[in-house]
Amino acid sequence: MTGLLDSVNQRTQLVGQNRLELLLFRLEGPQLYGINVFKVKEVLQCPRLTVLPRASAVVRGVANIRGGTLPILDLSMATGKPPLKATRDCFAVITEYNNRILGFLVRSVERIINMNWENILPPPRGAGRNHYLTAVTHVDGEMVEILDVEKVLSEVAPVPEDVSRSVIAQVAEAGRKPQATRVLIVDDSAVARKQVIRCLEQLGVEVVALNDGRQALNYLQSMADAGKNPADELLMMISDIEMPEMDGYTLTTEVRHDPRMKSLYILLHTSLSGVFNQAMVKRVGADDFLAKFHADELASRVVERIKAADGN
Repeated sequence: MTGLLDSVNQRTQLVGQNRLELLLFRLEGPQLYGINVFKVKEVLQCPRLTVLPRASAVVRGVANIRGGTLPILDLSMATGKPPLKATRDCFAVITEYNNRILGFLVRSVERIINMNWENILPPPRGAGRNHYLTAVTHVDGEMVEILDVEKVLSEVAPVPEDVSRSVIAQVAEAGRKPQATRVLIVDDSAVARKQVIRCLEQLGVEVVALNDGRQALNYLQSMADAGKNPADELLMMISDIEMPEMDGYTLTTEVRHDPRMKSLYILLHTSLSGVFNQAMVKRVGADDFLAKFHADELASRVVERIKAADGN
């Protein structure tokens, strides 16, 4: 797979253009899957794996890569399918999600495609609640399933979702009634939405939750059309970046270009931790960036906004 992936930094020209690049791969069977290239650090023939005792069955082992030891997760097992066979013939897709570097075991890697987020659609309604998809698209007449990696990670290696008492106490100290404060959250992952909602509800904050950037923009535009300033109605917007139909970059750009809503405070909250930097935040006009998911860190950012809104 040498030469398959260019430097991720060379791909930042996609920012704000509602475009993404997908790495396409297969597990067992013909179904084609995809993940965002921004999250991929390297693709390797599966290295030698050392099995860890008492580890989840999904973790097929750990591998020594570039001087570091990384867990290698069987992506087939993690999504409820049979384990991949003959791992030596498989590939390890090395990724960075939520400040964690790990590998996903896949059967084969196909190619990279450049797409518009408008062509990335929510999962079919008939998919039910227990699927592992955030979106689907079509490439050369073949359906591509884009996996909800955050759901996979929440099941294999769950993170604490409770906000510490010391952070919650800061809300009372702020002197503002949090029940009168609304926060708009935008995320296509059901798991991520639940995590953020739970976090904010512990602060007593009212939450409006939407699934993608297009829904959020329509919501804000409707508010503005009714003569309301979203910056007055909402404490802030917390938005994911990767979302079908309209990504968080483009959502931010659209908000900033509309004088009726351009002063809305925007926090980009994403698992794209390994490739994002403050220069890119400024480029699209967001106020801040936070890597997913750390309950106390997210809660602290919201508390800061409550204090700022109260003049503290």
